[in-house]
Amino acid sequence: MSFEPNYLDYPGHIAGVDEVGRGPLAGAVVTAAVILDPQKPISGLTDSKKLSAKKRLLLAKEIKEKALYYCIARAEHTEIDELNIFHATLLAMKRAVEGLPIRPDLVLVDGKFCPQITLPCEAIIKGDTKVAAISAASIIAKVSRDNEMIALDKTFPGYGFARHKGYPTKQHIAALQEQGICPEHRKSFKPVQKIINQSNVN
Repeated sequence: MSFEPNYLDYPGHIAGVDEVGRGPLAGAVVTAAVILDPQKPISGLTDSKKLSAKKRLLLAKEIKEKALYYCIARAEHTEIDELNIFHATLLAMKRAVEGLPIRPDLVLVDGKFCPQITLPCEAIIKGDTKVAAISAASIIAKVSRDNEMIALDKTFPGYGFARHKGYPTKQHIAALQEQGICPEHRKSFKPVQKIINQSNVN
């Protein structure tokens, strides 16, 4: 896959940044910042959602082995409820960039908005299909969050977190109606609010 615009010849360190988990009803929003090594290209990078789980795992391992630097960060479900998902996502992105062991010369973020950082930053719509470093960030963030939700499924069984990763599927909504919410649910999200309100009425 060819990436356009091509930032691979940029004469400095580029950090690609992406998030995973804005839509789920439970868990943290997870972000990653990745600085790739131009001397160690990685084949198969693209938007993490376009890859199978098996392929994501293989690529995540390769990214961590070959990247110059990477950092995985997050904003917890409580921060999402306090700040809203938009601002919590930007906060998690800021944490990922600031968690890198070096200051990148340029930060490229997937989407329309940049986090509040004191570095040159550019937001690129569909950046995870245009910039290799953003694709890499998308993949390791996705694998990290999926693993968290698989672990959460063991702590709070019955919701199906391992299957739907917290997204509002029919199975998840049905489980909420039957079991109520768990401590990891985002109380500010409407489907969760609805269950809370029903419980208060009853």
